[in-house]
Amino acid sequence: MTKRGKRNNRNVIPLVGRLIGNGLRFQCLKYTGRPGRPVAVSLELTHACIARCIMCNIWKIPREVPNLPVRQWLDLLSEDLFSELKELDLTGGEPFLVRELPTLFQGVCHLKHRHLKALQSIAITTNGFLTRRICDVVGRSLPLLAAQGVELVVVCAMDAIGPIHEAIRRVPNAWERVHETIQGLRALRMHFPNLVIGLKTTILPINVHELDKIAAYAEENGLFTIISPRILTSGRYLNTDQGADLSFSAADIRRMIQFYRREGYGWRYHGDQMIRLLQTGSVAKTCSCGFNYFFVRSNGELFLCPLMEAGVGNITETPIRELLSSPEAARWRRRIGRHRACRSCTEPGLERYSLPYQGFQYLRLLLRMGRTSFFEMHRHMGLDKYF
Repeated sequence: MTKRGKRNNRNVIPLVGRLIGNGLRFQCLKYTGRPGRPVAVSLELTHACIARCIMCNIWKIPREVPNLPVRQWLDLLSEDLFSELKELDLTGGEPFLVRELPTLFQGVCHLKHRHLKALQSIAITTNGFLTRRICDVVGRSLPLLAAQGVELVVVCAMDAIGPIHEAIRRVPNAWERVHETIQGLRALRMHFPNLVIGLKTTILPINVHELDKIAAYAEENGLFTIISPRILTSGRYLNTDQGADLSFSAADIRRMIQFYRREGYGWRYHGDQMIRLLQTGSVAKTCSCGFNYFFVRSNGELFLCPLMEAGVGNITETPIRELLSSPEAARWRRRIGRHRACRSCTEPGLERYSLPYQGFQYLRLLLRMGRTSFFEMHRHMGLDKYF
């Protein structure tokens, strides 16, 4: 037996016990509608953006709509509610437009001592156009985060290799700029092992034939990939008016299915779910949004799921614990998985937060896939931190 096989054998028994316990707890919470403590949270630091992407309308939010200041985000994270938080997701707009971003990283490091003891990673999504600023902020923050045992996951949006990426993002030299950023980050990674770099690709009719090229680029540069079909929602992306322009043809669907079936696709669970969606029109995956995860818009609006049409209130007007424990939030949680948006969800990040927490479906994956394949996916998805 190989060393990896022996390690998997040692890990599988405690993992099974943990998943059974998580499954029983989740069923109890779902029955009552009560929230758990968040283990992951997404904060939209700003709605300002450089890009004018064809599949997203966040950039159309008027400039006069205020963004919460960094001090308010840090005040939020200092609440006891986040004592079990393991993953902090920072998004936008373009989060590197926030001038106080280094202050946010410093503040999180300070909070790690008392309030965020469980925190293991910060993920930040960027379009990669501000190369110098991105590399500067990341380079200055990595030593601080490493001292606290926190990894920084930088996810760069890349929808094609070359001109098609520019057509999607509607920014001159879009691909060259994100490529330059990735190479700068790779240079930093040589000195800071707590830096993890990945690609986020939104599949659209215009780039469906680019997926293999993107996957090859990621493999050549040592990047993980998040590749998923576009999402239409009046919540997170404000883009339901683009349904006709972003609809897939039968040929597009066949190409996507072929891609997800290809050998070596690491995010196996997500790939299988996307194949099911493309073939049947619905997914059959669990979700724990509102229980261990939520999303906060840049103006303070709290969403139990970023894909839903409406939030449950604003954290600047009502304490967040009160919003999470409200009767409206409880009713919403009891129906999780049965909402219309749930049946067509293509968001892979939500799967990562849900699988370990829900327990039983992840356990079924272990039994179906076998130890070796399961643990390869487990590590690829970065789920070790949840155990």
